[in-house]
This record gives sequence, structure tokens and C-alpha cells, in this order.
Amino acid sequence: MNTPGVRVVAGRAGVVRELRAAGPLLAALRAPVTARAPWLTAALVLGATGPRPRPRPVAVVVDDPDGRGAPRALAALVLRGGPRLTATLLGDGLPVPVGAAPARLPARDDAAAGQLAAGVLGVLDRLRRPWTLRLAGLPLGDPTLRAIGRLRPEAAFATARSARLVDALDAAGPVRRTTDPAEVERGLAALLTREPDRRTRAALRTTARLHAAIGQVELATVPDGGLLTLLDGPERRPWWGTPGLPTEPGAPLVTLTLRRGPALRLLDRR
Repeated sequence: MNTPGVRVVAGRAGVVRELRAAGPLLAALRAPVTARAPWLTAALVLGATGPRPRPRPVAVVVDDPDGRGAPRALAALVLRGGPRLTATLLGDGLPVPVGAAPARLPARDDAAAGQLAAGVLGVLDRLRRPWTLRLAGLPLGDPTLRAIGRLRPEAAFATARSARLVDALDAAGPVRRTTDPAEVERGLAALLTREPDRRTRAALRTTARLHAAIGQVELATVPDGGLLTLLDGPERRPWWGTPGLPTEPGAPLVTLTLRRGPALRLLDRR
């Protein structure tokens, strides 16, 4: 069923366009770097070069009523095929600076969040196969998650406490810090040799290069390692470093999981 005031845009180019259009909304809500257009565009690039079958990006958009302003709400999703289709937030699985919720379902108000929730469920309910919706890394009290829970009481919510990486390099001795993109590029290769997973290395390299180019990455190096930090306005978000850096308790993160299959569809027809 179509949801009034909601559009669905599929494909990489269309999703990038909607992310850029949502810039004012994301800025007004103070969304973190990891929920903004540059980061999520990097996620699209990585998805397009990953293993097949390639994920399908989809944007669910609640438009401004007069059609001239920024969207009122946006969900950037990725649909992954298989016997059971899985829908996650775009960017899910990328190495992010934990400690604060990295993801957002931006909505201007509760009414827009309700429309967005109905639009997301509408996309999935039109599918002709079982599906799982998993929305992870969101802050407590997210209004769109609340709206999905009201529409689908069977949805499961889980909350986990994150751990924030602590920049303790200065206590270990002299540290060289730079935000210069060329210096970040030179130091990145040596730092990433310590990451054993090839896909994590690729994700860190792509996102770090892009954000260094716009002044949002600091590379700190010491003789036996280093640390990448995302610069989020006045905030510093320690992101990824060599093993042994301390952590401290971070904010709680919320995950919603909702499953639907043939058996549930039969029950719905009664």
C-alpha cells in the first residue's frame, strides 16, 4: 500500500541525490558525520565494489508539503537478496567511531516520523518473499523506531551499551597529529597494515580518504601505532587505532528487528 506524502527512490544515483537534498534536515538535527551524505556516499561506493549479489540502495523520503523545502524525513536503506531479503540502514557494518549512536532516521517531527515508518514498512510489505528489517546503531528515543513499534507490535527492540575509544596517545610520549590530506594518505597505509580484515581495511581507507579531503579526519601517530579521529564540528570522535588504546562506557545504542514470512502473511488474511 502506498503511503501519502512518501516517495521511494531506488538506485545509487537517486539515493545520493536524496541524501544531498536532506542536508539541511541532517544539519538541523545535528546528525553525526556517520549519518551524513559524504559518509553514506562512501558506503554506496563500497557496496558497489563488494561481492555479488550487490546490495540495492533505496531511499524512503517524506517530502515537504509544498515540494520546495528539504525533505521532512528520510530513511536510506540497503536491501540484500537471498531466500530471505534483509533490509538494513545504509552504512550498517562500516567501522564507525562508537560511543555515540552512529546512525539516524532523520525526521523533522513525530508526524514525519510516523509517515517514514509507514513508508519503510510499505516498501517491505510489497515484497513477495520473506524479509527481515534490522535497524541498528540508533539513539534511544528515536521517533521512527517508536512509530514502527506502534505499527508492528511484534518488532523486537534491543539496547546495548557502546564503548568509546579514548585518545590516550599523549600520555605515551610525543605524538604527531595532522589533518593534511596528503599526510593522512601517507600515514594511512602504515596504520592499516595492523588491521587483519581486508574488507575493514578497504572501508577505513575509503571513508578516511574522503573525509580527510573535507577536513574531517585527524591522523595521530606515535612510534608504535596511531589513531584516526573523526572531527565532527567541535567534537572529536576517536575512530580506529592500534590495539591497546583504552575505552570508556559510551551511549546506549538501539536495534530494531522485525521479521515477516509466509506464515505471518497467512495469519494476516484471516
